[in-house]
Amino acid sequence: MSTPIRLAYGSDPSQFGELSLPPDGVDVRGTVVVVHGGFWRARYDLALGRPLATTLASAGFAAWNVEYRRVGLGGGWPATFEDLAAAVDLLGDLAGSDGGAVAAGRIDLDRVVALGHSAGGHLAAWLAARPGLPAGAPGAGPRVRLRGAVSQAGVLDLEDAARREVGGGAVDDLLGGGPDDVPDRYALASPAARLPVGVPVVCVHGDEDVNVPLRQSERYAAAARTAGDPVELVVLPGVDHFAVIDPSTAAWGACAAAVERLCS
Repeated sequence: MSTPIRLAYGSDPSQFGELSLPPDGVDVRGTVVVVHGGFWRARYDLALGRPLATTLASAGFAAWNVEYRRVGLGGGWPATFEDLAAAVDLLGDLAGSDGGAVAAGRIDLDRVVALGHSAGGHLAAWLAARPGLPAGAPGAGPRVRLRGAVSQAGVLDLEDAARREVGGGAVDDLLGGGPDDVPDRYALASPAARLPVGVPVVCVHGDEDVNVPLRQSERYAAAARTAGDPVELVVLPGVDHFAVIDPSTAAWGACAAAVERLCS
C-alpha cells in the first residue's frame, strides 16, 4: 500500500487532506471522501479517519481523508462548511489533466461517496445536499456532486441535537447560537432541513450509542422517506458510538458494505 499523499485545498494549516490510492494495477471502484468526527472541535483530527482510508484503499477505493477548520481552530459557521466543500471540489482538479501527476487518473468522479462519523456524518450528509443550497450559501454550486453518503452515527438533525444538548452544546458552538438565535444557519446547515437531496443516504447507527442517540438517524430517515429520498437506516444491535470506525468490527463491515452498494 502506497503512503497517503498530503494535499492542500487552502492556505490554512487545517485545509488539507490525505489521498490514499489502491495498489498499482487494481481498478478503482470509486472515490470515498472520509470525514472524521469529534463534534466539530479542534481537539479531534483526521487521524480518526486514517484506519478507514487505509482499509478502503486496500479494497480498491480512492480514499480522500479530509481535515478541516474546527471550532477552536478557526472553524464553525461558515468556515467548516466552506472547507468541506472546497476539499470535495478539489477532486475535480485531481481527476483532470493537471492532477494526473498526483492521482494518475485514479479519481472516479462518477462514483464519489462521502463517509463520515458523528459530526463527520453530519458533514457527509450535508455534502450530499450541496446541489440544493441557494446561491451564495456556503457550499452552494458544487463542482463535484456526490453519488451518495454514508453517515456513521451522524448528527443529522441539528435543531433537535441543539435542543437536546447533544455533545454538550457542540451544535451551538458550531453555528454560533441555538436554533432560535440563528435559524437561517440551521436551515442551511442541518441535513434534515435540506431534504430532499435526490441521492441515497445510508444511516448506520448502533442502538447503544450514548454519544449521538439513534434518534438522530431515525428522525433523518423518516423525514427523508417523507420527502421521497432514497434512504436506508441500518440499526446495529448492541453497538456503541465508536465501533463503526474500527475496521476490525462487524459494525465497520456494515459501513463498508454501504459504500460498496453506493459505488456499484
